[in-house]
Amino acid sequence: MELIIIILTSYLMGSIPFGLILTKIFLNKDIRKIGSGNIGATNVLRAGNKIVGYLTLTLDVLKAIIPIIYIKLNYPDLIYVSSLSVFLGHVFSIWLKFKGGKGVATYVGILFCINYFLGIIFVISWLIIFIISKFSSLGSILSSLVIPIYIFLNSDYNNEYFFVIMFVLILFTHRENVKRLINKEESKTKIY
Repeated sequence: MELIIIILTSYLMGSIPFGLILTKIFLNKDIRKIGSGNIGATNVLRAGNKIVGYLTLTLDVLKAIIPIIYIKLNYPDLIYVSSLSVFLGHVFSIWLKFKGGKGVATYVGILFCINYFLGIIFVISWLIIFIISKFSSLGSILSSLVIPIYIFLNSDYNNEYFFVIMFVLILFTHRENVKRLINKEESKTKIY
């Protein structure tokens, strides 16, 4: 019963569509009709308000941190179950007919909860790739690949398969971006 409660609570927390909520409240817009139509922070930035974009980013990270820290402290054996549930909640939100964001900010929150050093590796990798390419999507995809590679090379970590699964899921959520990158049609992103 505890397992079911943890899965459902984590999923529901992850499924809160902050990008949609904040753009409706502060910009009186539907983020699903702007840019890529995605509810994540990158697309909220495209809506023209950096404060709302960064607030979306922060809340998408926090919605992972809050349940996962609780699980880590009280049910440490279930941290990966909770992490996956939060991520799936964001990507397949029950409030949006099982559509959602691409999960990158939520994954960052997950990484910082599992081990803050993994979160730092992801953020630094993303920044380097983004500064070089100006593509948020490319930074997200490659940084999510860096994590399982680092885990495989470092014997201090376990559950490497979880991080491979997360990379595959992030690659899946970015499948349209991959097509646009290949066709040289992907939009560059301004984050400042």
